[in-house]
Amino acid sequence: MPLVKEKLYTIEDIYGLPDGTRAELINGHIYYMSPPSRNHQKIVSKLNQKIANYIDSHDGSCEVYPAPFAVFLENDHINYVEPDLSVICDKDKLDDKGCHGAPDWIIEVVSLSSRRMDYSIKLFKYRTAGVREYWIIDVEKNRIMVHDLSHEDIHEYTFNDSVPAGIYEDLVIDFNQFNL
Repeated sequence: MPLVKEKLYTIEDIYGLPDGTRAELINGHIYYMSPPSRNHQKIVSKLNQKIANYIDSHDGSCEVYPAPFAVFLENDHINYVEPDLSVICDKDKLDDKGCHGAPDWIIEVVSLSSRRMDYSIKLFKYRTAGVREYWIIDVEKNRIMVHDLSHEDIHEYTFNDSVPAGIYEDLVIDFNQFNL
């Protein structure tokens, strides 16, 4: 009996989705995203502000982008993600469509519909694509997982902790100030 061939999707399929439909593409598989909660957006907004202020105050060359922002992880036609926050230090990766290649630092805030994606599928994909640092922020579990993918190291924090950013020597984010 012949095997049924699985349909693989491309970035063209993502761009062909109806307006307002958010989805990501990993290895040719489409993963639809539900709208974020208020707490999710609050965390992303505060982190974006803190990171952008840090970069500006240090005349840094990196740029931070909140979702929706297109990241073509492996610069191919079967991988497209929209991380909650992307920090890119190589401006040659940036154009008007988004980031072509791995950002230096990615932050994902877990939602009920994204738990499996954030903890496993994206962790593996970000590691193999060359992301240097990946944070998984999980409000429900009161946990911030910091994956230093460059050194294959993991640190776990809570919302009562101050969390150092590995790609910067002196950026520390005090999650206790988030008042969730």
